[in-house]
Amino acid sequence: MEQEKRGFFSKLKSGLSKTRESISRHVDEVFKAFVKVDEELFEELLDALVLADMGAETAMDIVDTLRDRVKSKRITDGEEVRKELTLLISEMLSEETTEMDLSGTPAVIFVIGVNGVGKTTTIGKISAQLKARGKNVLLAAGDTFRAAAIQQLEVWAERTACDIVKGSEGADPASVLYDACMAAKKRGADVLICDTAGRLHNKKNLMDELAKMYRVIDRELPGASKECLLVLDATTGQNAVSQAELFSQAVPITGLVLTKLDGTAKGGIVLAIKNKLSLPVRFIGVGEEVGDLQPFSAKDFAAALFETE
Repeated sequence: MEQEKRGFFSKLKSGLSKTRESISRHVDEVFKAFVKVDEELFEELLDALVLADMGAETAMDIVDTLRDRVKSKRITDGEEVRKELTLLISEMLSEETTEMDLSGTPAVIFVIGVNGVGKTTTIGKISAQLKARGKNVLLAAGDTFRAAAIQQLEVWAERTACDIVKGSEGADPASVLYDACMAAKKRGADVLICDTAGRLHNKKNLMDELAKMYRVIDRELPGASKECLLVLDATTGQNAVSQAELFSQAVPITGLVLTKLDGTAKGGIVLAIKNKLSLPVRFIGVGEEVGDLQPFSAKDFAAALFETE
């Protein structure tokens, strides 16, 4: 297990290389340009964090807090300021637990997000990890808008040896979820993971459909613990914040999954989303393999971001 964690940290560090280069380049330039710690340094640091796709609001919050800490601790060395910045970012990300609540019978994981972010693949990877822990997992193909989504989930069901409940293309997704809830109770499933559509005819149509599906779960499985995971593509940067705001209006999001962190310079979006929406990051993905999706560790993320151990 320890070796697996070290392996993932190595992949995380590699995957965040572009983000780290973006942040480090700008941040390093600031610390190299300023011998003493003064207000001008903080102003330049603010610009550097904005350029790293953390967003103006988040960058301002970070710099304001950092300025207060530097003053209260009487820090006068740039390297110490940098260490304080790393610590601050780690603390910002780890204010809440990142573990899913799977205490219910069954536990339900409702997975949402726009098309192309990796929803179905995320479901497959999570189901594989839960199966490895001995869980009886049932998948629900709730994205009936695309035939390819049903087929893709079928592939993952076969690969992970999970049962699947599905309907035909164009079927009412709420009815598919109803059938899945009945099957979960009948088969004694430990976890029911529900796929959903990421695109319908318009945004209101999609949000109404998601809310309806969630109500079915509430009604049919009142004793279930419920995780609602929003999957976001890290490469979209600030657009991911807008998506999170939109989806949170339809269903009670309990956590985020950040995919495609490898190969993007926009990994700073993790901080922007956490700071603006106060939603915990449950998982991060840095590759295509099952093991490349892992529970989020704020400490590891901050260390990989600033290349520290």
